[in-house]
Order: sequence, then C-alpha cells, then structure tokens
Amino acid sequence: MNKLNNKKNNSSLKKRIATALILLPIALFSIFELPVWGFSIFTGIVVAIGAWEWGPFIGFSKKRLRLSLVAIVIGLMAYLFNHYELYHTTDHILNSAYTEYALIAAASWWIAALGLVLTYPRSAHGWKSFAWLKGLFGLVTLLPTWIAAIAIRSHGYESEAITGAWLLLFVFALVWAADIGAYFAGKAFGQHKLMPNVSPGKTMEGMFGGLVAAFAVVFLVAQTSLLSELSGIQVSLIALAVIFSSVLGDLLESMLKRQAGVKDSGTILPGHGGILDRIDSLTAALPIFAFLFFFVS
Repeated sequence: MNKLNNKKNNSSLKKRIATALILLPIALFSIFELPVWGFSIFTGIVVAIGAWEWGPFIGFSKKRLRLSLVAIVIGLMAYLFNHYELYHTTDHILNSAYTEYALIAAASWWIAALGLVLTYPRSAHGWKSFAWLKGLFGLVTLLPTWIAAIAIRSHGYESEAITGAWLLLFVFALVWAADIGAYFAGKAFGQHKLMPNVSPGKTMEGMFGGLVAAFAVVFLVAQTSLLSELSGIQVSLIALAVIFSSVLGDLLESMLKRQAGVKDSGTILPGHGGILDRIDSLTAALPIFAFLFFFVS
C-alpha cells in the first residue's frame, strides 16, 4: 500500500513539475513582453476562467448560471479597462478612485476571510446557504486580483516599462517560494497540522519552511534597487503580509471546496487541478501587496 501511495505521489509531483515548467515561460512572457493593455487582457482571461471555476463553490451546477458569474466579472473588467484607458496610457490606474476602493475592499475582505477560515466549520452556518453571498465572495476575490496585477505591472511604466514587471515578478516569486518551501518542508518534517478542519495536508512546519524560502527571495531582491524606496523594515513587513495572505488565499479556497464537496476547482492543469488551484494564493497576495505598497508604505 505504501509503495502504491509513493508511486501515486511521485506521479502527481512529476505532473506538477511538468505543468509548472510549461506555465512559467507563459507567465514570464506575459509579464515582461506584453504591454500593460495586453497583460490586462491575458490576466482577465485567467480571472474569467477562475470565475467559471468559482461556480461550483456557489452551488451552480448549470452552465448558464456559471456563465452569468463569468459575464459579470468580464463586464466589470471591460468597464474598468475602458475607464483606465489602457490602450493609451497607464496613468489612470493608480490615480483612479476605483483602484483605491477595490484594494481597500480587498484588504477588508481578506481580514473577514481570515475570521471565516479560523472559525470554520462554525462560520459556514452564516454563508453556506446563501448563493448570492458566495458569489460576492468570488467577486471581491477575483476582481481586485485583476486590478492589483495591472496596477503593479503599470508601476513606473511611462518612465521605465520594465520596473513594474520586476515588481510583479517579486510578488510571484514570494508566493512561489513560499509554496515550494511549504511543500517540501511539510513532506520532510510535517507533524503539526495548521488548519485540519480546512486543509488537513498543511502543517506548521510546512508554513515555516515556506517563510524561510520566501525570505531567501527577499534577501536576494534586497541586493538590488527594486525596493530601494522602502526601508528594510517596510520590505520585511510587506513580505510577511504577502506570505501569510498567500497562505490565507489557499486556505479560503480549500474551505470553499470542502464545503461544496469539490476536490479540485477544475481539471485544466494536470497535477494542479484548475486555474483557481494555481492562483488561489495570488488572489490574496496581489491585492494585499498592492494595497500596502501603493497606499500604505
């Protein structure tokens, strides 16, 4: 039995690595090579797929109901795309009240989500029977992710087009390092469950391993001028917030999947499940980073 489980785990790991090796160059190309308007469209497609995969969390089994959520998300992104005048400039993104309100709403939502996750399954009594509320959860999770991603990518774009790309890659690298570090540390040393009611596979040791790996990224970036406008304490605090929020994003999706009786959000990515299974950490990390970087620090 143990040999069978090990073989299954090794096969799953190989699929995860193969998929990651395919996704990585696509992600890097979209971040560094696409203009902001092109990046916003690419990211919008990813978010729209995420909205489709959110449907089962709400209880939408019919395609037309799932498409209604996708249509709302696409409609809001299209409105903001036009409002930001992304075909012509990036100046309006950070100067728009919509961006500030969206990131404040996202920060507030993730504080509330922390309470929901920490008190699960008791907290489920207040939301599990309300489809509209779970749909709202999806909107305040997905739309600010898109806004945050293009806001970070557009940082300094008019003077130095690549600055925001490196800043965005820094956030991605933090999340990826935390995820990889947690996976291997959890496998090697995991003993104490982090949130057994929400995600039985996550451990305290894994989270600590993720912190160590992520701060190795912080140390490397600190040797460059990317975050020179921030103090060392500010960088460390923002990194901590991003790392813990990425864990929260993962736990929130796990909670919603558990409540809905869903194993994976989809099957589009071999070894990873759905798009949401791949970006769940980023849905919290990107808005939290953007909120702290642009409106707090």
